[in-house]
Amino acid sequence: MKKSLEQIIGESGISFGTSGARGLVSDFSDDVVASFAQSFLRVMQGEFHVSRVAIGIDNRPSSPAMAAACAGAAQALGIAVDYYGILPTPALAYQAMQDSVPAIMVTGSHIPFDRNGLKFYRPTGEITKADELAIVSTDSELTSYTAALPAINPLAAANYIQRYRDVFAPGIMQGLHIGLYEHSSAGRDLYADLFRSLGAQVTSLERTDTFVPIDTEAVAEADVQKGRRWSKEYRFDALFSTDGDGDRPLIADENGQWLRGDIVGLLCARQLGISALAVPVSCNTAIEKCGAFAKVTRTKIGSPYVIAALEELAPHFSAIAGFEANGGFLLGSDVQLNGKLLKALPTRDALLPGIALIAAAANTKLSAQVATLPARFTASDRIQNIPTSNSKAFLAEASEDQSALLNLLEMSSKTVDSINTTDGLRISFHEGEIIHLRPSGNAPELRCYAEADNQKTAATLVKNVLDKLQVRLTQTST
Repeated sequence: MKKSLEQIIGESGISFGTSGARGLVSDFSDDVVASFAQSFLRVMQGEFHVSRVAIGIDNRPSSPAMAAACAGAAQALGIAVDYYGILPTPALAYQAMQDSVPAIMVTGSHIPFDRNGLKFYRPTGEITKADELAIVSTDSELTSYTAALPAINPLAAANYIQRYRDVFAPGIMQGLHIGLYEHSSAGRDLYADLFRSLGAQVTSLERTDTFVPIDTEAVAEADVQKGRRWSKEYRFDALFSTDGDGDRPLIADENGQWLRGDIVGLLCARQLGISALAVPVSCNTAIEKCGAFAKVTRTKIGSPYVIAALEELAPHFSAIAGFEANGGFLLGSDVQLNGKLLKALPTRDALLPGIALIAAAANTKLSAQVATLPARFTASDRIQNIPTSNSKAFLAEASEDQSALLNLLEMSSKTVDSINTTDGLRISFHEGEIIHLRPSGNAPELRCYAEADNQKTAATLVKNVLDKLQVRLTQTST
């Protein structure tokens, strides 16, 4: 008896996290990938007329083969494939939304190259948590398929860049020198030409054919040092980069200091004149303290939760947006920019905040833009190779007995103001410091976020907390 799509997916060990289905490349067999693709498309057929699907990939070595399985699986259902090749995830999403077709992006974003993932889009935008449940519960059989990729269509990448050329003036970056950290970013062939067309001088840095897992929430020390060295050597006005699939920005000021993603999102939202925001609970409290927004809704971590909150804000506010601590910016409504209409793109995007902040640097240096915000500083890092089940069990225990956790962290002398369990465990202290612990939704990692009145304290908090938890969780794992 043939297995159902639900059985194939269930036995694969691959599950949905905060940003798509993620897992080891070794678990993404052709049949598993095809099962995810066919299940997704069958779910979409229950709600939309589906005659075409858009497919794109990042630069991971495993991505072309996975895309071929997706394409073959779609064609076996009689669905035509628009294959857009290597491009940023938001570029694929934007094209799919304009064409009103579903889309599949093969990407593992920032996770290591031995892992990969699938991100799915409805014709109207990102899938919901209900869609995720439906995808893993489809009882149809896998339709026989042949894995094969059509020729690459360059339209989606071109339209994504034109989206920004249409609303930003050609000389808006005149006089600026931008360092473009290309590494293996899916958008690396697009950004330099765009920035040059806006008037900037661009220097490309460290392009590589080896996949580099850039995590914009936990910038590696080597990249911290590179940023400072490059800015000193080239006298850049800004550095721009992204994670692997181009939906999370990594921006440094004129000193080579990488900006936190939520600060990037905050500055971008303020420049766009956004009136209401949806952001995850882990984001910097400067968002509320700056007083720039009429409404701020806090959500669980993950773009589906931010999008759900945007939908609730839409009837009440004309200009809405969201962003995450990783910097990915979700434009929830059409906005007027420079007298022109910029259409909504309610999925993480790295390019809009990149252009907005860097263009503004022509008049106000990036460090000065940051200095206009309330003095709240965040830091984050993670413990890797900790099973998610272990992290969840530990946090459940810690939520029940917070005093034991504070003793473990040697923080029992501090006064707890509030506890937030919206996503993980977030403790706010009377002294103004915040620590937030949660399991990653994409990999076997425990993340720690901290906030304080200065950067050194925030960074020290993260290090001290993770050092103590590393010992505890490692002992639990063994």
